[in-house]
This record gives sequence, C-alpha cells and structure tokens, in this order.
Amino acid sequence: MELKDYLRILRKRGWIILMVGIFTAAAAFGFSQLQTVEYKSSIQISVTPDRLDNGTLLATKQILRGFVAFINSTNFAQDVLNRMQMDMLPQTLKDKVTIASKDEDYLIQIDVIDTDGNQANDIANTWAQAFVEWRQQKNTTQLKQDRVSAAVIQPASYGKFRPQTTLNTAAGGVIGLMLGTLIVFFLESIEVGILRAPDDVERMLGMTVLGAIPIAGSESGRARRTKSTA
Repeated sequence: MELKDYLRILRKRGWIILMVGIFTAAAAFGFSQLQTVEYKSSIQISVTPDRLDNGTLLATKQILRGFVAFINSTNFAQDVLNRMQMDMLPQTLKDKVTIASKDEDYLIQIDVIDTDGNQANDIANTWAQAFVEWRQQKNTTQLKQDRVSAAVIQPASYGKFRPQTTLNTAAGGVIGLMLGTLIVFFLESIEVGILRAPDDVERMLGMTVLGAIPIAGSESGRARRTKSTA
C-alpha cells in the first residue's frame, strides 16, 4: 500500500479510530474515578556500623537483609500497633507495608499504602522509630566495634499512589487508537476485493475508467414504473 492509500483509509474511516480512542479514554477515566484513593508514605533509615572499615561495611550489607526480615514480621507489626494503639490485626497492618534494603547506600526503606495519608505517615514514622530504638537497645549489649547504628534520615512524607487518573486516561486513549486502527484495517481487508465505484477500479487496476456499462434492465424497469404511475 502506498501513502495515498493510507490517507484514503484515514479520510474514509478515521472517525472510527477517533471514536474508539475517545471511548476507551473515557472508560479509563471513569474507572479511575471509581477507584478508592490511596496514598503512599515513604521513609528511609540509614544503617551504618560504628567502626568504619571495609570488613564491617561488607558485613553491614549482609545483615541489612536480616534487619528487613526482622522488622517485616507480624511480631514487629504488633509492636507498632501497640505503640499507635490501633485496633487492627498485625497481618492487616503488615499488608499495608513494604520494606526493602538498598545495600549500596546502607539504607532501609519503608513504604506504607493507606487510604489516609496522615495515617500512612504515622505508621511509617512509628515503624522506623521502633527499629531505631531496637538497634539502640541492642547496641548497649554489644562491644563498640560490633555496634550498628540506625537513624531516620527525615520524617515520612506521602503522596497520591492510586489511581493515576491522567496516566490511566492517556493509556486508555492510546490503546483505543490502536484498537480502532486494527478495526479499520480489518474492515478494509474484508472489502479489499469489492469494487463498488469507478474509483475502486482505478485504484485496483491502476488504469483510468473511460466508461461504464449500466445495469441490465435498469432503463426498462424505470420505464415500466413510469407507465404504471401514469
């Protein structure tokens, strides 16, 4: 197909692509509006050994994952609930929280997703503070060279997590345009062998139409209708 063929298809059926794109974008926007708004709060904890040398730094990277496993437990979640005096099952609270280590930066990041942004901040701050206090307590029973300190870099802050209305609407529109394009080319593939007008003949054969044979009986049929009307 040449460029002019694509332009012809767009002129003829472009409205289908446009309508499908608008419909899917509107559907995505409507779906986003129906979703419950959730917020994500994040906080980072710096974890460093009191004795700074290559050996202890490498060891700290290894124990970071152990720290993550410890604070990402239902027992630790229960401790957070007790501190906040929240009436919630530990597993329910734990499901709101994601904890991961960033070994190269000696950081532990805590993310909390909740329908209340302020509550998400409170959970993240309390969770981080509970870990810091636990490390402080452990350090009192260890030799100085074996101690690992933890400190909160800055208080938790939250932002909107879902729905991402703008992103969803844009994605819906793009998917709709792609779907509309597929529909148009499917329709064209069905009609590719059908010749309805001189233009179709010229397009298929690449030759100019000089004349057309009228449909047989068309004139006599019109004559009969004229006589019967008279």
